[in-house]
Amino acid sequence: MVTAWEIPKNPETDPSLGHSARAREIRWGYQLFVNTPKEAPELAHGQVSCGNCHLNAGQRERALPLVGVAGVFPEFNKRSGRPYQLTDRIVDCFWRSENGTATPEAIASPASKEVLALAAYIEWISNGYEKGKSPAWRGRNTIASAHLIPVDALDARKGESLFGDRCSSCHGLDGQGVWIGDKKPGPLWGPASWNDGAGASRVYTLAGIIRYSMPYLDPGSLTDEEAQQIAAFITSKPRPVYPFKAKDYLSSPIPPDAVYYRR
Repeated sequence: MVTAWEIPKNPETDPSLGHSARAREIRWGYQLFVNTPKEAPELAHGQVSCGNCHLNAGQRERALPLVGVAGVFPEFNKRSGRPYQLTDRIVDCFWRSENGTATPEAIASPASKEVLALAAYIEWISNGYEKGKSPAWRGRNTIASAHLIPVDALDARKGESLFGDRCSSCHGLDGQGVWIGDKKPGPLWGPASWNDGAGASRVYTLAGIIRYSMPYLDPGSLTDEEAQQIAAFITSKPRPVYPFKAKDYLSSPIPPDAVYYRR
């Protein structure tokens, strides 16, 4: 069943938003979200957009939806060991998922106009949801702990075979994405992909995304094991290096699926 917010709200076609400075910021935030490398090339050095992971402009259930999420901040971030505002979380995505750390001047700031515009868009799709309460759909892209396979027991070769059968029609055998009309998935590995400090570089995190978001036209059709084997294959591949990994997990243990930290 499609919930009301799964039909994406588009600020560019919503007349109720008006034409104020705030409305213009929200509309640009939407454009940043769906086409990050084009709109923020100095902050996104790869070819990954926010919308490549948070599908339907962050408004598709079981695809890392951000509807209502603005209200949960501030919250504690285990990886960084400190409280995060929404803008801090967006900066993290620029640094990691968009690999925006290639040069010092490219590191995003919580006060940068791009970060503020993205925050404005996420706050807009969060309007009407209770502040201080995590939405029911948040955190559902996870595989139950009882079904997790030890990382060392996963087989990247089995994952590669599954990837060829179930994923290559959209992502290509090389993982770099196939044009489908005017859209192309972001690269899953290689120099234009997310870096090794991103959340999707963790095996179980990526497996949860795959399990419930993919394949795009048949989400949920993969088993828990299949999703984990595919994730093991993808995380066996090279990707850009996040230069500040030594500053992560200083106040908590490195998770067992954070394979790029353990190699």
